[in-house]
Order: sequence, then structure tokens, then C-alpha cells
Amino acid sequence: MPSRIERDTMGEIAVPAEHHWGAQTQRSFENFRIGTEKMPREIITAFAFLKEGCARANAEFGKLTARQADTVAAVCREIRAGEWDGEFPLAVWQTGSGTQTNMNVNEVIAHLAAERGVPLHPNDQVNASQSSNDTFPSALHIAAALAVERGVLPAAQRLSETLARLERENEDIIKIGRTHLQDATPLRFSQEISGWRELVDAPCRMLRAALEELRRLAIGGTAVGTGLNAPGGFDAAVCAALTELTGTAFVPDENKFHALTSKDALVFAHGALKALAANLMKIANDVRWYASGPRCGLGEVHIPENEPGSSIMPGKVNPTQCEAVTMAAVQVMGNDAAIGFAASQGNFQLNVFLPVCAQDFLQSARLLTDVCDSFRVHCMDGLTADRERMEQNLHNSLMLVTCLTPEIGYERAAQAAKKALREGTTLREAVLSLGLMDGAAFDAAVRPEKMV
Repeated sequence: MPSRIERDTMGEIAVPAEHHWGAQTQRSFENFRIGTEKMPREIITAFAFLKEGCARANAEFGKLTARQADTVAAVCREIRAGEWDGEFPLAVWQTGSGTQTNMNVNEVIAHLAAERGVPLHPNDQVNASQSSNDTFPSALHIAAALAVERGVLPAAQRLSETLARLERENEDIIKIGRTHLQDATPLRFSQEISGWRELVDAPCRMLRAALEELRRLAIGGTAVGTGLNAPGGFDAAVCAALTELTGTAFVPDENKFHALTSKDALVFAHGALKALAANLMKIANDVRWYASGPRCGLGEVHIPENEPGSSIMPGKVNPTQCEAVTMAAVQVMGNDAAIGFAASQGNFQLNVFLPVCAQDFLQSARLLTDVCDSFRVHCMDGLTADRERMEQNLHNSLMLVTCLTPEIGYERAAQAAKKALREGTTLREAVLSLGLMDGAAFDAAVRPEKMV
């Protein structure tokens, strides 16, 4: 493979000729052959926003010429468009500060700028007024905020809208409730679906609250939070440029010593992602229980039959979308634990678990975005109630006896329910045989529509 010689402070190293990275990227590529996970694409995109914002700010403060800043901006736009995806090969499992990814971006920008007749040094100019210690945390917050804003929240909203439609369509159905996996008092199916809808909406409110903290950026803190080598006001100028570029209102973190060492905003935001994952698991489990059967389960709802469910049992169809949701949910829960552990390791002036935080947060956001859409399109959009089965289960339940408590008391009502269960009779037959009520009184009292 043809190569060229690049140089850095450690000397010379051969770099593949067809690539635009430099010596520091190559050293990282060779020294960290760990796992298959590469730095998430969302982080590279966030860096391309950040580097353009920094170039604009540096031009304002006279540290770059207008031509230099414009060239950086043009290259960053191409990176965001995916034109140079092959230039970012580094592993997640690298330096914990993300320095090598920051330099990867700097080197690619510098090489592409040089090809356009604008020589730039990756450290002195592309990285002017910056440190990896404030750029990677900033890129991490940018990527996280955009993933939530542009991915998770819209996908969850679409799922919520489907659930709202199902509420409206099922208002007239009364079904038996269940607590502890045992029969309980009735409710409307629409009421149950409203609970599912709120299981989606509530974590979204939490995510919106978390966005306020994610929008606070470490940029301007440079190496340890003091802002060494960055002009006064640089942080505000970068955030103003980022706000214009992304449409999201980023602001400087007022305490850079906090911003560089703490990942509490990420922990808080991922906690909301975990809440959404937990709630999606609950909905998916409810749906697959209700769809169980087709003859020997609950069978109270029908879900789309998307693919064969068994390689040996002909005709079997499984609740595969529900299973995908629950698997994604447990991955998000595992990611939450990893992010919590990583955030607790902010030693002195820097947290050095940033790449794994990026990997896990963005995977969680990606999974939740995708499963909300997949679950909606391939399952919930086609969910229908089996009205006959719900009606049968409703009237077969002994927990209708609850509405008799005001008439005959708790102990006598329990006596009637246990007698019906023991003897295999209806609740009505048990009440009448015990002489607790006559038929007309029972029929007047046991009316499910009045119990919801």
C-alpha cells in the first residue's frame, strides 16, 4: 500500500497515501487495535459543527484569517455531509480524553484545507484557542443533545400519536384489569392505552428538562478550565456560532472546572433515556402478554403477523417486535450503568472516560429512536382488540364481586368469590346460592360499565 511520511513531535511515521489524516491519527490507529467499535459518527459530526464554530470565533478574535476560517467551515460542512467518513478510523477504546479523535479531526481538516491552497497547522490553527479537554466534552454534549432532539423525541412523539389514536378507537371497550398477574376490577381498554401513552410522554418531558444541561458546553476551558490560550469571550462566540449552525441554543458552561471533570448532565439525560427504555419494555411486555395464544394464551389483542416464528413449528408467529424492544431496553439499561461508573471517575481536572460515554449514550439514543419507530410501524399501528375475548374474560372474572362489597360486605363478597372458584360456577350463581342477594339485586349491582 503506497504511503507518505508524516511528522509530529515524536518523529516520523508512515501514513497511507490515500488518506487525509496525519501522524497522531496514525499512531492511535496502530496503538489501539481494541475491539470493533469506532468513534460514533455522531461525534465526528458534532466535531465538525464545533470546529466550524471555533474557526468563526477565532476569525472574530484575529487568530485566523477570514479565508482560513471559511476553508475550515467548508471542510466541516463536507464532513457533516458524510463525504469523508473513511477518514475517521479510530477506536472508541483509546485515550480517555478523546485527544486522538480531536487530533484526527484537526489533521483531516488541515490536510483537506492544504489541498485547497490554504495551509493550516492542525494544532496551531485548526485547534487554536482549544484543547482536547474542552473540545471532546463539548462535542459529546452537542452529539447527545442533537441525538435527543432530532432522534429520540420525534420518534417517541410518533409512537405517542399512534397510542392516542388507539385510545380513541377503543373507548367503548370494557375489559378485565389485572394486578399481580391476577384478575382485578374492570377498566376501559382506552384507559389502559392512555397509561401506555403516558409511559412514552413522561420520559420525554424528562428528556426535555435534561436538554437544558446538555446545551451547556465546556468550550473555552482549554486544558484545565482556566481558559489558557483562549481569548476572553471565545466560549460565547463559539456557542453563538453553534446555535446558528444547529438551531439548538448552546451556551457556555459558566464553571469550566465543573464542565471538564463532571459528566453529571450526561448521567441525568441518560437516566431519562433509561426511563423511556424501562417504560417501552413495560408496554412491549403488556402487548405480548395480551397477544399470547393464539388459542392457549390471553388472546385479547391481535398484532401484525410479520414473519414466521419457528423453524420447526409450522404456522407459528411470534411477537418479534416486542422482543426487539425489550432487548434494546436491556442494552440501554446496561449503558446507563456504564455511564454512571464512567462519570464517577472524574479525577482532578478531567474525566478520562469520555469515549465510552459517547459510545454508550449515542447507542442508547440510536436504539430508542429506532425501536420507537419499528415498534410503531410493525406492531402498534396494526394492533386491534379482540372484543369477543375481552367480553368473555370480563364476565368470567370473579373480581366483579368488588362492586358487591358496599351491598353485602367484604367478607361475604370474598365468600361468594371463593365458592364460585371452588365449585366452577358463575359469581351470580354463588351469590344466589348463599342467599346473599336475589337475581334482580345482583344484576342491578354488577354492571361493569359503572365500575370504570
